[in-house]
Amino acid sequence: MDKNITTIWHELSVPLKNFIKKRVPNEQDTEDILQEIFSKIHSRIDGLQDDNKIHAWIYKMTRNAIMDYYRKKEKAIELSELAEKLTNETEEDLSANGEIAMCLRAMVDQLPEKYKQAIILTEFHNLTQKEMGEKLGLSLSGAKSRVQRGRAMLKEILLGCCHLEFDRMGNIIDYKHKTKDCKFC
Repeated sequence: MDKNITTIWHELSVPLKNFIKKRVPNEQDTEDILQEIFSKIHSRIDGLQDDNKIHAWIYKMTRNAIMDYYRKKEKAIELSELAEKLTNETEEDLSANGEIAMCLRAMVDQLPEKYKQAIILTEFHNLTQKEMGEKLGLSLSGAKSRVQRGRAMLKEILLGCCHLEFDRMGNIIDYKHKTKDCKFC
């Protein structure tokens, strides 16, 4: 990722704000923390050694800022529980991608059995399409076709449930349910 603060703002301001909103109930406090984070990014970005770790670095600062917020407010939240919860989250968990991923398993279960099996083996059990084909007695082209059809069906279910907003890298940065009674999320 480019170390340009404007680029970082455009790519991360919405996901960071959503991340903070889930942990801080007050909208004004959420905005204050977001501004504090970007101020820190601006003043400390030149000290970042590895550009590939910029997301982890930013989310670590954000988690620390949220913990500082609760320390200052002396909320009746057990800080050790909050710290453990924040420490155990991965960057994937912190994004809309992670939130949507949690809904996908229920969506996969709605697929016809042969497509469900193909998606589970390749996406959840990390088998290659070739390995999946061997396991199920399919040719490589048959395995690829089954996975592609399963993914297409899954995409159709997902887009029927949610309106998705993507960044330039194809990551989901925000989503909205199309109906309030979504049976998956």
